[in-house]
Amino acid sequence: MGEVAAELGENTSAVRYWSNYFEQMVKPQRNAKGNRLYHPEDLETLRQIQYLLKNQGLTLEGARLRLSEDRATVEKRVKVLGMLKEIREDLVQVKKSL
Repeated sequence: MGEVAAELGENTSAVRYWSNYFEQMVKPQRNAKGNRLYHPEDLETLRQIQYLLKNQGLTLEGARLRLSEDRATVEKRVKVLGMLKEIREDLVQVKKSL
């Protein structure tokens, strides 16, 4: 849970809440201790949820509807946003090295 929250830049309670609210789409496994273990598909879905909530300003219900209606478009936009962030980080590193 902590690793997923750190990857997303969110606190663990937000990730836990999203997992519970979007239980049809995010299905983490539990280990013997009861800790949530997320698969890469779950992490991608959480990224999409984060994008819809934080970048698009949708409510939880709005995000749920958007994912159920047009998930492919959301997935593409999240991937493009991720690539742009990586490019920006690379450019910042280049600028520092100059």
